[in-house]
Amino acid sequence: MSNTCSLCNTELTSMDTLLGENKLSDGGVLCNKCLDKISYINQEVLYNLNQFNIDDIHRIIQDKNSEQNSLAITQENLPMTVEEAQNISKEVYKRRKQKIKTELEKLNASLSVFTKGEIKELPYLISEEEKIIGITDAQFVNTLAAGILVATSKRMISVSKAMFGTAKINDYPNETIKSISFVTDPRSPIIKLHLDERVVEFECFMDKEDAEKFYDIIRPIYNNPIQQLQQQTNPVNTNAAANATHSLDILEQLEKLGKLRENGILTDTEFTEQKRKLLEQLK
Repeated sequence: MSNTCSLCNTELTSMDTLLGENKLSDGGVLCNKCLDKISYINQEVLYNLNQFNIDDIHRIIQDKNSEQNSLAITQENLPMTVEEAQNISKEVYKRRKQKIKTELEKLNASLSVFTKGEIKELPYLISEEEKIIGITDAQFVNTLAAGILVATSKRMISVSKAMFGTAKINDYPNETIKSISFVTDPRSPIIKLHLDERVVEFECFMDKEDAEKFYDIIRPIYNNPIQQLQQQTNPVNTNAAANATHSLDILEQLEKLGKLRENGILTDTEFTEQKRKLLEQLK
């Protein structure tokens, strides 16, 4: 039995061997800290560690570093603003933490062990009056930082945290989200937030089924033609809004347009133009 980690050469602790050695195919072992780090990059390592040797581990790190160095991340995939966490008392934090814990239990939230740091940030961000309606593991595409995507009654919140970095919080109020879409992938599906001037993409590589469940929860909220119609209608013109919601034929066409856009058959520009023509029929 090796007494040191094959990657960082630190001495193994009792916690590293509590559930057995993190043994590689060549007889080397990893400490829990290094295993977590590699698992952020390649999830397969976590589940099939005994199929990798130390050279494979070094190659995974080298490939990822090369990818990050050569990658030019476009502005549309970066957060527009980063919200600062609130400065609250211990009593308020404790009260909010219990409220959030209860909501996550009711949602039967399925989150990975890597999101503990992000969960601890939520009491600083979400007040007692703001209800969580969905949550899933999700990180910005082309980044290494783990993260969560949270849907509340008022907004979408992204909390991401690198292994040794501080949490980055990104806030997307409901009124800024035009629609959402889901890109299926057997390994890493993507959830897209279509904002006014850009698209923000989140990769969900930890749990594909949970990502789909989360999308099914939020899709009726952000892709609801009636809600979008009401948001675009002048609030003063309440009679027009009421009549529009009863025009089933137009609404069905709007729903079909939304599905065509989700499936990539229509571009955002084509969708917007066709939607505008339908909405004009409701005036």
